[in-house]
Amino acid sequence: MEAEHLKRLEAKEADHIPAILGEFNTKNADLLVFDSFRTDNLWHELWLAIFGILDDQRLSHLHTQCLNTVRILTRDEFSLQTNYIEQEVNTLLKLARIEAGSLKLPATPDELKQQEREEPQQEPSQAQSEVIAEALKCLCNLVYQSSDCRRQCLRQHCLDAILKRVASSMRHPCALEYYDMKLLFLLTALEPAARSRLQIDLNGLTYMTKWLDDKLGEESVGEEQLNIICELLKVMFNVTSAPDKSPNEYEIQSLHLTGVLRELLLRFGDLATDKDRAVVTHAINLLTNISGSCLTELTLRCSNAELESHKEKEQDNEKEKDTEAGASAKPRECCSQCFEKRNVRSLDVLLGYLRQSLAQQEAEASSHELLSPVLTVLVKCARSDRVMRHYLRQEILPPLRDVSQRPEVGLELRNHLCRFLTLPAMILRDLSAELLFVLCKENVGRMIKYTGYGNAAGLFAKRGILDCRRVEGTDYSSDSEDSDTEEYKQQQQGINPVLGCVEPRSKSHLDNISEEQKEYEAMQLVNLIEQLRQGGIVKPAMIDKDGRPQPLEHILQLQEELPQQQLDQKRKT
Repeated sequence: MEAEHLKRLEAKEADHIPAILGEFNTKNADLLVFDSFRTDNLWHELWLAIFGILDDQRLSHLHTQCLNTVRILTRDEFSLQTNYIEQEVNTLLKLARIEAGSLKLPATPDELKQQEREEPQQEPSQAQSEVIAEALKCLCNLVYQSSDCRRQCLRQHCLDAILKRVASSMRHPCALEYYDMKLLFLLTALEPAARSRLQIDLNGLTYMTKWLDDKLGEESVGEEQLNIICELLKVMFNVTSAPDKSPNEYEIQSLHLTGVLRELLLRFGDLATDKDRAVVTHAINLLTNISGSCLTELTLRCSNAELESHKEKEQDNEKEKDTEAGASAKPRECCSQCFEKRNVRSLDVLLGYLRQSLAQQEAEASSHELLSPVLTVLVKCARSDRVMRHYLRQEILPPLRDVSQRPEVGLELRNHLCRFLTLPAMILRDLSAELLFVLCKENVGRMIKYTGYGNAAGLFAKRGILDCRRVEGTDYSSDSEDSDTEEYKQQQQGINPVLGCVEPRSKSHLDNISEEQKEYEAMQLVNLIEQLRQGGIVKPAMIDKDGRPQPLEHILQLQEELPQQQLDQKRKT
């Protein structure tokens, strides 16, 4: 910027300011490197000149343009760290109307409505809303760049003001709501104190849940509203990542939140657009923070189940009913996805999201870690509720028919999860194993049936059940829910349990050699393994009483276990 232009800004020459700032903002719209501004203290002088205009109410018609210039200058982290800007931050908080207010935020949304009726607030004009939105953009940059600015915002109680504004019944432009949420997200992501204050002192989760419910209640939700919902879900994820409230109070809030998230999944579960998918993604991320006991709210009793219970009550009461009462008991249509008298549409959305993510991951070779949130939610659902586990098992582990291919070969959900069992990515591998094991009701034999012992060996070793013993302490329903198909029974005898499929019979190389030659080759193999053990290359092991691998001192120790292993095998057969 020329020295003459800077002097005009400092002198607040209103006639020249629009042209000077318009040229500067256009030229530096994408500027990220500010080396040229640090010579001759240009950045600091321009900063003070702009805020001199912002502090002058007579030049309020120029504030939007000035804030555009401030937003560009706030990208320079070095200058923000080396200059004292506390007074300027207070100016931005005032322009954004989130400075400390005189009215305290009520404990609940209903109390806030009562307060608004008693002391109504004036709705900002369109020009004022533009200034507020631009000031919020500047604060977002400052909060991201400077820890001092974050702490100053908390001292000025900007969390209270933002929460009060978004929870009020007053309508605000979408841009204002979006940047309110963006600023709230940055504060809660970068400042642990902000998360605690928002959750405990301000009861923020209740306010945000109510606001999300109101957003979903609108008939049409455009792209701007979807962006706001995404930012809101990100804020709620930050707040719930480390709950500080008492377990009972937090569970009550989580139950309500899960019910709202269920409605969100039902509304955007078709994943028709990228924005719909983004909303579902953030909802799934938020569900990972919800305790398993609250996830039962993802399913509801079907309308036909309610009708049956209503009929049972009618039969127990007097049989004579008037015609009006009979009309009130008129059957309603059942939901499209009824499973064991429960609407499982939300679970179907989660599975559809998983299928789409798997297809996208294979097509674009994207990170496996993107799948971990939805797998985490599915594991929690399967553990928390019998009906949800039954439905997920029906979709992921349907009765086996074709066992000619290995479990990891194919495009079904079972095939994908079996492939993950041998991945080096520990999080995805462990989540896949956990989900499959829970769907098998932690039954080792059933797990081997659907995955093969080779794929599940890592899980068994981790849990100390390599010897296929029964897992103790499991709490599942007694019904087996594991009926084998006729196709499976016909091929069952030929299944290799290690591979999990029927292994084609091939001619053995041992058929054409004598027993003496076989014994000689066996001893040669023993000697070779012993040499590898002595060299520290391999460590032969056997399964101890705890079901875990125990290193051997000598390879011949395996012979000592043969009689017991043969006896155990006879008992199993």
